Amino acid sequence: MAVTEQTTESSAHESEQIAVENPATGEVIAHVPVLGGDEIAAMAARGRAVQPAWNALGFEGRARVLKRMQKWMTDNAERVIRVVMSETGKAYEDAQLADWSYGVAAFGFWAKNAEPYLADEKVSTASPFVKGKKLVLRYEPLGLIGVIGPWNYPVTNSFGDCIPALAAGNSVILKPSEITPLTSQVLLEGLLECGMPEGVLQVATGYGETGAALVEQVDMIMFTGSTATGKKIMAKAAETLTPVSLELGGKDPMIVLADADVDRAANLAVMYGMFNGGQTCISVERVYVEEPIYDEFVAKVTEKARSLRQGLPGDAGTIDVGSMTFPPQVDIVERHVEDAKAKGARVLVGGHRGGADRPGNWFEPTVLVDVDHTMECMTEETFGPTLPIMKVADAEEAIRLANDSPYGLAASVFSKDVAKGEAVARRIQAGAVCVNDALINYLALELPMGGAKASGMGTRHGKGGIRKFCQHQSILVTRFALKDEPQMYPYKPKITKGLQKAIKFMYGRGKR
Repeated sequence: MAVTEQTTESSAHESEQIAVENPATGEVIAHVPVLGGDEIAAMAARGRAVQPAWNALGFEGRARVLKRMQKWMTDNAERVIRVVMSETGKAYEDAQLADWSYGVAAFGFWAKNAEPYLADEKVSTASPFVKGKKLVLRYEPLGLIGVIGPWNYPVTNSFGDCIPALAAGNSVILKPSEITPLTSQVLLEGLLECGMPEGVLQVATGYGETGAALVEQVDMIMFTGSTATGKKIMAKAAETLTPVSLELGGKDPMIVLADADVDRAANLAVMYGMFNGGQTCISVERVYVEEPIYDEFVAKVTEKARSLRQGLPGDAGTIDVGSMTFPPQVDIVERHVEDAKAKGARVLVGGHRGGADRPGNWFEPTVLVDVDHTMECMTEETFGPTLPIMKVADAEEAIRLANDSPYGLAASVFSKDVAKGEAVARRIQAGAVCVNDALINYLALELPMGGAKASGMGTRHGKGGIRKFCQHQSILVTRFALKDEPQMYPYKPKITKGLQKAIKFMYGRGKR
């Protein structure tokens, strides 16, 4: 899922080590190396050397490794969840539901579905010139895939993209965010224990330059992060015509129609506006509510938001909202809230960052009203625990405002009239829209997930989520061949005119 800023770019590093902090406490919990261009090149050479043997295992051989890793994830649940918590600051349930459980499902899903998604496809044709010939579409792994992941979901949107690439028969170099590199290292350890050969998956830690060096070495790049960084990745990849798949920023709207179940809409607005501290690319970033139920909706949201427990991540059930992960992101959230207040918005809940007496990266769950599109909180990606709510006259105004954005990643619509809700959903300019739900679509691994407009290109999940890591090859086989066919040299006027008449007869009989 997209983040507002995926990497901290620096042209010179004072140290060859990155100090990884627990963002909830500010404590340094580990150090990882900064890898340079030469080291990335050496990793690429290793990855290319072992890829043919990994591919030769076939779908069944690779699936055995992935299924063992699924079991490893269940056996090591507490370890994985705690590592995610330690480097992201998220609540136990956030790490469990959106990182660990996704990984458990994904290893099994791609083990099962890689072969049917990538099996040879027989293609039929309407062309008389190729009738009787065998047409096949096949998928061959590209070779070496580079994955540049974000910090908000170190399993789901960082390591998660490696799984289908590996299932397709590629080797992979993962460059996790320098903010959250530890989860990737733990999962790599698990895969090696489960029988994945050395070098098939490698983890490259470092800053922005490490990612730039990776783009130069691989056959395809999968990037999740901000739109600004995505454009830089794409420009770099264009130098070598390296294909890219990008999941970028979002400003995801929720539309609550007058006939909605107000309790459900309010519950999910708070849940998916504050989930993971609001640091989810498909979270609820702005809400449009029809006037007849606006006051009731705001009252329910306010009550629910005030009851949220924010604090240091601990055992299950102890808190609802943890800290934020990336320090500069707290500044952006604060700026958006202050901008809204200066332009007339009211803060009903929260509105403040953690004080100097509280180490770590904190911002209170915040509800804003009296907002409009002159405010940054309604037009720019906030990526934090804020929920701005705007009153609208009707569905038409809500649709217009929802589409008034350069982003188009996800959206949600609430209405008891499901047909009406779906009709509205179909008019929203977003890659994924939920009706009477939000965000949960991401767990349907069969359903493609991708962005419209400035929210990216390409999809993850579904058939496209693994086929993008493959070269598509078309094969035509002529099984019954004549020595001489009518269209061959030398051209003859009689045959040429006959062919023209035949084509007109086939295609020219439709009504004007």
